[in-house]
Amino acid sequence: MTTTPTTPAERPIALRPLGINWIGMWGIVRREATDAMRHPTQIMLAPWISALIFIFVFGYVLGTRMPAIGGVPYLKFLLPGIVMMDVVTVAFQQTSGDLYFARFQRYVQEMLVSPLSYFEMMMGSLVIAILRAFVTALGVLGMGWVFGGLSIVSFPEFLFWIAAVAVVFALAGMIVGLWADNFEQLGAVPIFFLSPLSMVGGVFTTVAMLPGWLRLLAYANPLFYFINGLRHAMIGFNDSPGFIGVGVTLVLVTAMGAIVWRLFATGWGLRE
Repeated sequence: MTTTPTTPAERPIALRPLGINWIGMWGIVRREATDAMRHPTQIMLAPWISALIFIFVFGYVLGTRMPAIGGVPYLKFLLPGIVMMDVVTVAFQQTSGDLYFARFQRYVQEMLVSPLSYFEMMMGSLVIAILRAFVTALGVLGMGWVFGGLSIVSFPEFLFWIAAVAVVFALAGMIVGLWADNFEQLGAVPIFFLSPLSMVGGVFTTVAMLPGWLRLLAYANPLFYFINGLRHAMIGFNDSPGFIGVGVTLVLVTAMGAIVWRLFATGWGLRE
């Protein structure tokens, strides 16, 4: 009489397509999703309220008094930047906060001794960050629709930019989550880096509207290419060649993914 293996480690590789422990990855996603549902105000309402303020004040009130940019009303020009700001923030907060608390509440040890590879641990965290980014983006798009500013020219391109940027900043969040030793360090990156880079990354203006020296800084800012890519997907407006933004994104995903995998493999910040 034979018995059926009941744990992921006991299951034969034939039942694990591509050799990936899908059950274990789903466990990570389910745990993070359950935890997120316990804090709906922080997870969903906070970024939506912030976006609503930007849309109403800058897009609706001030936007009606501003000329069209790229042949579209200012609210339509502004909305992709607001969506991208929220996607960047929630993807970063999801993984940085999760890994930080996992380290200091010691339940990260359970994941380290589980039958999961480092790649599977990373992917489980990335999936929930992408899902949270899409939920946030859809909420902001709904607000844009209410105010008459919603427009999507290329839906596949829109999906690419939301998912790709969520991966970039989720990986960045993992690095900070492993590095941070206190709340001040954990919150320093969004305050001193993400917010300023978003503001000067083309959320409110085109590159042509900036002084010469600021244009150089804009081209050196990765967030400029992310915002520009999403703006092209939503209203067809391009401030730089699209292939540059895609190239920057793919390089960042590859480089940061390798860094995070290496940090997991060496146990840096995990085995203390």
